[in-house]
Order: sequence, then C-alpha cells, then structure tokens
Amino acid sequence: MGLSTHVLDTMHGCPAAGMEVALYSTDGDDNATLIKRLVLNHDGRTDAPLFDNASLRTGTYRLRFDVAGYFKARGVQLPEPNFLNQVSLDFGIAHTDQHYHVPLLVSPWSYSTYRGS
Repeated sequence: MGLSTHVLDTMHGCPAAGMEVALYSTDGDDNATLIKRLVLNHDGRTDAPLFDNASLRTGTYRLRFDVAGYFKARGVQLPEPNFLNQVSLDFGIAHTDQHYHVPLLVSPWSYSTYRGS
C-alpha cells in the first residue's frame, strides 16, 4: 500500500473533503522538495496512495495540510491571524515494505496525528 493519508474534521465530525495537501521530500530542516499537491476526496482521503510500495523510498518527508483554507471554505469565522494555518507533519520512512498511513484529526484550534494502519 505504500504511503497514504486522510483527514477528519473534528469540529464538524466528518471527513475533510476538499482540503488541499502537499507532499514533500525533505533533507534537513529547511530543504523540502515538492513531490505533489492534491485535494482530498469526499471521504477526506486521496484517490490513490501517495506512494505505492514500488515507488516508496526510505527517507524523510513532510505532509502540509491547508487547515485554514479548508475551514474558511466551510464558512468558519477564523480570527486574523489564524491559530492554525498550515499544519506540517514531518515523518520518516524506514521500511519500504510496510504501509505508512499518516492521518490527521483537526479543528481550527487543535490537531493530532499518529501512524495508522
């Protein structure tokens, strides 16, 4: 299965359909190379894995989620500046034969993540 993600909107109790997500490969703290941008589907997921097992490589990566853009599009009144704007999750891939699932549970004021299955 490779690498996948999904986002749950904990404010509304639903998948974060329409949230924009970017995937980067990273090399150190400041060096990030964009791999792809996408928009989450009706189920708050990508339509296909971010990487399948054949293309998954060991290394460090970053998923960046446009949290403020998503909640603004849903009509949520956010303060300026927003408490959360972009949520970036940095993580490592050590075993390319395993599935890495990176879910995000998010509201305009908090988020949580874990390595899912």
